[in-house]
Amino acid sequence: MAKESYVDVLVIGAGPTGLFATNALVKAGVNVKVIDQRPIKVAAGQADGIQPRTLESYGLVERLLNEGNQMHMAAFYNPSPNGGIELTERVPDTTAPTARYPFEVTLHQGAIENIFLDSMAASNHSVTRPCVPTSITISENEKELRDPQAHPVKVVVQNLAPQDGEPDTEVIHAKFVVGADGAHSWVRKALGIKMEGEQTDYIWGVVDLIPETNFPDMRNKCVIHSEKGSCLIIPREGDGVRLYIQLSDKGALDSGTGRIDRTKVTPHKLFEVAQTILQPFTIETPKSFDWWTLYIIGQRVASNFSINERAFIAGDACHTHSPKAGQGMNAGMNDSHNLAWKLVHVLRGWADISLLKTYEAERRAYAQDLINFDKKFAKLFSTKPQTEDDQDGVTHEEVMHAFQIYGLFTTGIGIHYTGTSIVDTKYQSLASGLVIGQRILPQIFLRATDSRPYEIQDLIISDTRFKVLVFVGDTGDAKQRDKLNKLAEEMKGVLSPRAPGGDVSKLFDIMTFGTTKKEKVIYNDVPPFFRTHWSKVFIDDVDTLGKIGGNGYEYYGIDKKEGAIVIVRPDGYVGTIAPFNGTEHLKNYFANFMSQA
Repeated sequence: MAKESYVDVLVIGAGPTGLFATNALVKAGVNVKVIDQRPIKVAAGQADGIQPRTLESYGLVERLLNEGNQMHMAAFYNPSPNGGIELTERVPDTTAPTARYPFEVTLHQGAIENIFLDSMAASNHSVTRPCVPTSITISENEKELRDPQAHPVKVVVQNLAPQDGEPDTEVIHAKFVVGADGAHSWVRKALGIKMEGEQTDYIWGVVDLIPETNFPDMRNKCVIHSEKGSCLIIPREGDGVRLYIQLSDKGALDSGTGRIDRTKVTPHKLFEVAQTILQPFTIETPKSFDWWTLYIIGQRVASNFSINERAFIAGDACHTHSPKAGQGMNAGMNDSHNLAWKLVHVLRGWADISLLKTYEAERRAYAQDLINFDKKFAKLFSTKPQTEDDQDGVTHEEVMHAFQIYGLFTTGIGIHYTGTSIVDTKYQSLASGLVIGQRILPQIFLRATDSRPYEIQDLIISDTRFKVLVFVGDTGDAKQRDKLNKLAEEMKGVLSPRAPGGDVSKLFDIMTFGTTKKEKVIYNDVPPFFRTHWSKVFIDDVDTLGKIGGNGYEYYGIDKKEGAIVIVRPDGYVGTIAPFNGTEHLKNYFANFMSQA
């Protein structure tokens, strides 16, 4: 007899996308179950690059920096007049000037998954495996679909290795389902969602190894264009590297299906191609390869990212592209980052279920931009270089131009959400340096009580609460304090009706940022409503050594006398901005998607 269970959220797939979502939901106290068909987690290979945006404020950075490899420089090699390849140029790997972490981190997927698994284990949560879904049905009852506390999704799953006495079938009744089960997603297919796009003719192989070589840039990211083909080198943790190798012939394809036949190519054959591309430099054949794979570059986006805002797909399940720009895993985790807090707000009754429509609106628009970018990027990587004999090839200048102009996109720093109920740009001019719909810019402020420096991104942690950042100006000025006292009363009227049980701190995290100097600031000059704790008051000043901090108002484009109220969404993106006399604007902003307490 099948077992039956009820959960708030069922996550199908325990790769980085699924584990990111699960961990966020677990930490928020949601009843979540995650299943995966693999009997054990990934041990090697797979996705491995963490972009600068993903390092910011996600609770990942400490272990990633300790365990991973940092890529600070990129080297470009092109054909040499003397044959083989030669160094053309070295440049910084990251071209996003506002990046807090101006580098990429590389670490194999298994180690990245461990970060989430360990965090989940601290809350006594783990992955159910090996387990596969066999059917999914969603209720057609409109009343049930609109009730966030109903369980309108039924998923039947099969345990592939049940314990003695346990049934091998379970019927899971879920309020919501997240399909994070990869490019061949069962969830996507079962829901009838189509992938739209095309497949290229570019065939690439990947090998992970520890190299013995005289190539001088093996510890930098390397883009290599040779007359023998193209290669991308990605340094990895420890002494390891990853080689992306272009295959110029179609020998790896099955003539009947057009799909890759892995029996026709071995990692040794891939490596031999890499050896040819790297000439005149040498790289010795290793005794073993840590991991390898083949793929054909395809660029596709799902026609829908959800069905009735009850079943969602994320990561490779809804967008596929080439891996060489390091977007796959990062895009998937950003999908989860966007979706998780919205599910929490709806489940807790803080927001109307219509908030969940913004997931597809925001992330599908991003995915389409990603595919358009990837088409250009993949073509540049896969086209032979221009030479005297081949004037139609790609030039180094074209590659460098793309590397520069796409820097904001590839790092994730330039993600920009628009056109939804949770992004309102009416008062953008009040903080011209903070783009509404983009993430909060990194900046050092001092805590008013003890002048300790804090990075603002460390203050706006992803704990499902909206951050209300009040830039209060000079609190040492009596007239300014009068304005703030009035504003505090008005803000209380805006936020309190939304707060569960009248406790504003459950839904909103309020912080103030003043301009009074550290030698003169009195932290409790800030109205009590704006200083819920002594640690929530900050000033825009340099530290005691005069080395960090200061000029935050100028950087953000905020007038020191007029001030501003900046609302940051739980995922770290600026939702809206308001003047001190614009509390009605904030009231309307929250009314667009929040429920009354």
